[in-house]
Parts: sequence; C-alpha cells; structure tokens
Amino acid sequence: MKNTATNFPRKEKLRKSVPHTFNELVQLKKQGDRGAFNEQLLKMLPEVRNFINRRLDAAIHKGHFPKSKYKAEDFIDQLFIEVYGSIGDVENENEFYIWLFKKTNDLLDKTIAKEEFEDAIFKNIDEYSNTEWKQMAEKFSAEADGDLIMREDLEDVSYHKSKHSLKQIFSEDDEKALIDKLDKNLSEEDVNRFTDLVLQNFPQPMHTVFELFTKQEFTLSQISEIMQRSVDEVEELLKEARAILYNSLSAYFPDE
Repeated sequence: MKNTATNFPRKEKLRKSVPHTFNELVQLKKQGDRGAFNEQLLKMLPEVRNFINRRLDAAIHKGHFPKSKYKAEDFIDQLFIEVYGSIGDVENENEFYIWLFKKTNDLLDKTIAKEEFEDAIFKNIDEYSNTEWKQMAEKFSAEADGDLIMREDLEDVSYHKSKHSLKQIFSEDDEKALIDKLDKNLSEEDVNRFTDLVLQNFPQPMHTVFELFTKQEFTLSQISEIMQRSVDEVEELLKEARAILYNSLSAYFPDE
C-alpha cells in the first residue's frame, strides 16, 4: 500500500487566496453584483463540496438519511444565499475560510437532524468491544480481484471514494508496526475502502471532527470554532476516532 500524500500545494494555494477573494466578495456585495459574487465564491468551494459529499455519504450509510434526496449542489446553492446575506458578519479576511466551513457545517447539521427519525436504533460506535470489531472485520471477504469489501455493501457504490493516509493519522511508535504491516500486505484501495466503511459508522460529531482534521487539515482550535464545541471535546472526539479506527484495523489484521 502506498499512502497518498496530502495535496498540500493545492490547499495551500487556495488558502493563500482567501484574503484577496474575501475582499473582492465584500466589494461585489457593495456593488450588488450577485452573479459575479457567486462566481467568485464558487472558486473557494472545492474542499467545501468534498466536505459536504463525505458528510452526506456518512449520513446515508447509517440508513436514516434519504438516499438521492440531497446533493452537494443543494447546499452550495443555500451557501450562496447565506454568504451573500451575512458576509458582513465576518470580522476580517483571515476568519473567512473557517467561517465558510462553519456555515456549511450548520446547514448540514440542520438538514441531517431534520431527517433523523429513528437515531436511537443506531448503536454508538464507541460501545463496540474489541470482539465486536473483530466480528465486523471478519465479515470482509476477498473477491476475485482481491478487493476487500463488506458483503452487505458489495453492491453499494454510492460512496465518494476517499484516500486516507494512515501514516498521517497514526504517528505513535506503538501504532507504526500495524501500519507497516498494512503497507506490506494490503493495497491502498483495500485500506481506503475498509477505512471508509469504518468512518461512516462513526457518530456524527466524531465523523465531522475526523473529516475536518484529516481531510481539511484544520487545527483543533479551528474545528472547535467550526463545530461550536470546546477544544477539549474536539480533542477527545478525535482521540476516540483514532482509537476506533486503529482497533478495527487491528482486528482485521491481528498480530501473528
């Protein structure tokens, strides 16, 4: 398995452009040019769109969120309205990108909450014992082409493919042995698919923290602001997420 390096140059270029884009948006709002405003804002949204897609995938996977009812464009359209109407609330250009994710996260939270009719039937992932994780892992089967997939999800291709750098997620010395073993024995696609299935079973707040930290590369402090939770709570959710993912991978690939 070759871990995919995070695309730092692209993200760094985007974030460096934020202050300039923000000031342009403010001017376009003053001019009342909504078309140009939306066109300029759209340039800021590639990672926001990815964030929306992965959160929708996770909600759909849990089974209590309607499939095909919502698309990323629905939230992007609403975001155009929200940003145009309240961009004046942003105190300075350096806060704009975090504010944008906060707005997006709020829209997603409200929609997902509205669609959650029977959330009590879903068992919190952190209640799983190591034995249960092992049982889940054993449900994976190797198909003809060697891809590792969970049987009941064999025909479900609705997920947006994600690439996970396990070396970015796991950095402690006692974790590196497992990662080295996975590197030698599993393909990148196998690990990505397995990891996605685990992540999509995370409770919503945990999934969001993990997504913002690993995919969007926000700091714990920034995630705290986006999710309107304390830094300590965000840190604990991330810690639990890492432990769950590590335990699930360990159960799938136990020590010999």
